[in-house]
Amino acid sequence: MTINRSDLTPISAPDTPSRTTTTTTRRLLVKPALLVAGVALVAGCTSTGPTESTTGSGSGSGVATTAAPAPDITADLAAITTKDVAKVSPSRLADGLVAPTNRWFSGLVFGDSPQPVFPMPLSAALTDQGFAIGLPQVNASAKTIMGGTNPQIQVPLGASSMKVTGYDTLTVTSSYYDGSGAELGSVLLAQGSPFVTYTAKAQQTLAIEPIFKAGSTPGLFTTNVAGHDYGLVIGGGASVDAAGKVTLNPGSTITLYGVPDGADAASLASAAADPVVGGSVAYAVDGDHVTTTLQYKTANGGDTAIVPMAGQSVSTGTKGAGTYQSIYGTMDVYPGTSVTTTAPLADPSYQLDVSKLSDADKAALVEQIKSDAASIDFSATDTYFGGKYLYRGANLMTLAEQLGVSDVAADLRTKLTAELEMWFDPKRCATQATKCFVYDDQISSVIGQEASFGSDEMNDHHFHYGYLIYAAAVVSANDPALADKIAPVVDLVVADIASAQASSAFPQYRNFDPYAGHSWASGSSPFADGNNQESSSEAVNAWNAVALWAKVRGNADLQSQATWMMSEEANSAKLYWTDTDLSQFPAFTNTMASMNWGGKRDYATWFSADPGAMLGIQLIPMGSYSTYLAGDADRIKANLAQGATGGYGVQFGEYMAQYLALADPAAARSQLANLPAQIDNATTKSYVMAYVFSRSDASGS
Repeated sequence: MTINRSDLTPISAPDTPSRTTTTTTRRLLVKPALLVAGVALVAGCTSTGPTESTTGSGSGSGVATTAAPAPDITADLAAITTKDVAKVSPSRLADGLVAPTNRWFSGLVFGDSPQPVFPMPLSAALTDQGFAIGLPQVNASAKTIMGGTNPQIQVPLGASSMKVTGYDTLTVTSSYYDGSGAELGSVLLAQGSPFVTYTAKAQQTLAIEPIFKAGSTPGLFTTNVAGHDYGLVIGGGASVDAAGKVTLNPGSTITLYGVPDGADAASLASAAADPVVGGSVAYAVDGDHVTTTLQYKTANGGDTAIVPMAGQSVSTGTKGAGTYQSIYGTMDVYPGTSVTTTAPLADPSYQLDVSKLSDADKAALVEQIKSDAASIDFSATDTYFGGKYLYRGANLMTLAEQLGVSDVAADLRTKLTAELEMWFDPKRCATQATKCFVYDDQISSVIGQEASFGSDEMNDHHFHYGYLIYAAAVVSANDPALADKIAPVVDLVVADIASAQASSAFPQYRNFDPYAGHSWASGSSPFADGNNQESSSEAVNAWNAVALWAKVRGNADLQSQATWMMSEEANSAKLYWTDTDLSQFPAFTNTMASMNWGGKRDYATWFSADPGAMLGIQLIPMGSYSTYLAGDADRIKANLAQGATGGYGVQFGEYMAQYLALADPAAARSQLANLPAQIDNATTKSYVMAYVFSRSDASGS
């Protein structure tokens, strides 16, 4: 069937406010009918790879580690079919820059008009005529925490057009032009920075609204809007007259900033006088944790003010004065040029430990494996459902091998091998319409030729491709010939979502945002509330899959990078989705947030208003690595008390039973008789049983 999703907005109770403006980024989870370190900010310059990395343990992956030849992306691109299939194009992007899809600032680049963006702790609204900034006015209702764009400081530039002319891992620069095409100046936004700097290219006078007035601190001008204090610092020969008008010469700067609660404008004045000009990120995988270091470059090498995401554990950095409010909670200020945060290691994994199951459990599993294998199929032909079917088959094959059901395992391996050879045939799309990929050089992306849920709008690639990469890694782990055969296209699919370095072929990381610690799902971000992500668990699944593939190919650098991304994503999934601290938002009456945006948080999904959907979309596909969701049994039970109100026989009931097993294995075992009649197409009843049985054994139940 065909579903027109162009007018959909997130589904929740009717009283949930929404500021979305166009197409959605998620998918209806029903069976288909067919069953970093660059700082240059000029056109052509984007970021390079991470400046630090070490190899994580990866002990749970259990796949081959023999080093294969390093991917030759140039040769791989030459071999694959090239075709213009993307339905979005960057309308405000300088020549020579790779289209920045799936970014916090993608809304500046795509669509008829630029959308607001949320670099944290500020909101920013850029138009063709000028820009506005503001600290969010955070408020909550039963189902939404809102902190949308708040254009309290208006900077009209008299411009006729705007385009993005540079970006790196943490910053984006947008340039403004007059009617003749002459550049007037550029504005730099930086994630985790309270500062916004405009640099003049031509002489001009700005009437900033409201008027900033000089105070007791030389060179500092201040104003207050609705209880928010703001500062203005000028540089490079700029001046402010008695009426508050700012005169700029070529090279002059103004730096605007929101003042933290509990501090005054003077506390940040010296940092504002040394503007941020670029940013980079370094990471490390070390023992039982990973670290992410946010690094900021200033014009003169001095300290700036850094504001990490709320809730993150800062391991290196000294807290400064004041705080900012955000939809994610209170944000602290750290003076300096870098801050390091820490997250627990999430160990990549592909198989359950069934070695200690009782004979009775093993016997029950063997019978269920045979039953599931008799009905399994690989008929889905798009990248999302096709990937889920392959993921399901790979896990069933692994279980059959573990439990000695050799005939089932061999048959599944044969079928999966044939499917993988189709999916990852570089030239299949030249003659076939489905189960294949093309490379679109206009948008710098590998795209499944049969689009689903906006994949040709660059939506959800990490969700889709994670399933496919996982199957490729698991099935080829002990089949070097298969791994070599499919590697050229698998490597391209991996590069599409997780390229370590920016190049003319792919952007760095694509979906993953190192500052936020999680991914963004919308390709073009055509929303007034910024970009968003719904399925935190499918994002974790993607990086788990990349780590497994890296281990199969013996690519230690990629394995380390993917382990870092997986660990950060898993940590953020709990911080902002399943185990989020909602104590600052008492009006929000739900136990979790099911969709997070730059400017709001919702208890809603793109596809269902059912409470089970709100929780289930944070669990799917509940693999062996999903133990990252454990740790707080009471919170798990509270989430289930809200999400499983319809019992465990509803959509996602199988995943909720597995989730329950992380808190109460015996209770989860008792729910196995109540699973949905139709198990989700990313798993099997065998796998759900094995997951619960393995947790029961681990707990002594």
